Amino acid sequence: MDLSGASSLQLIAQSLPFLLRGAVYSIGLGVGSMAIGLVIAFFVAIVRLQRVPVLALAARLYVSFIRGTPLLVQLFLIYYGLPQYGVTLGPLTSALIGFSLSVGAYSSEILRGAIGAIDHGQWEAATVIGMTRWQTLRRVILPQAARTALPPLGNNFIGLIKDTSLAATIQVPELFRQAQLVTARTFDIFAMYFAAAAIYWILSTILAFGQDRLEVRANRHSRRSVA
Repeated sequence: MDLSGASSLQLIAQSLPFLLRGAVYSIGLGVGSMAIGLVIAFFVAIVRLQRVPVLALAARLYVSFIRGTPLLVQLFLIYYGLPQYGVTLGPLTSALIGFSLSVGAYSSEILRGAIGAIDHGQWEAATVIGMTRWQTLRRVILPQAARTALPPLGNNFIGLIKDTSLAATIQVPELFRQAQLVTARTFDIFAMYFAAAAIYWILSTILAFGQDRLEVRANRHSRRSVA
C-alpha cells in the first residue's frame, strides 16, 4: 500500500483498519495481563496478610522489585535478557508475562489494603458461627473488599491499556507499533501518532465509563444490603 502521496486525513482513513488491528492486540494484551495479574495479586496479598514464612518475604521482594524498576526494563529483561540463559520467548508471550507481573505487584497492594481494611471483628464473628477462614474470606471479606478495590483496580486497567504501547519496543504488533510501521513508510509522523493517541483516548474513555457503571452498580448493591 503506497500512501506517500495521500493527505494526512486520507492517510489516517486508509490506515485505520491497520491501526484497529493493533488496537485489538492492545486490548487482548491488556485483558490477558489483567486477568493473570489479578490471580498473582490475590495470591501475593493473601501470603503477605497471613505472613506465611519465606513466601511472605519472597512476595515482598517481588513487589519491591517490580515497583522499583521501570516496566520497560522488565520487558527487556524478559525478551532480550532471558535468551542469554537459554530461555527464549516470543514477543507476545514476553509482553504478557511482563505486564502480568507488573499488574500482579501493583494490584496486590490494592487488594492487601482492601482486605486489611475490613474490621477484624468480622473474621471473629464468622469463626463463632462455624465458618472456616477460607469460607470467611470468600463469603464475607472479599465481597466487601472488592467494592473498595474496584476504583483503583479500574484505574490500573486503564493505565495498563496505555502501557501496552511499551510492547512496541519488543516488536509486538499492538497499536503503537502499527502506527510506527505506517510512519516508517509514509513519514507523516504527526498524523499517525495523533491517530494512535486518539484511539488510546477513545479506549480509555470507554473503559472509564464502564468503570463508573460498575462502581455505581456495586454501591447500589451495598446500599440495598445496608437497608
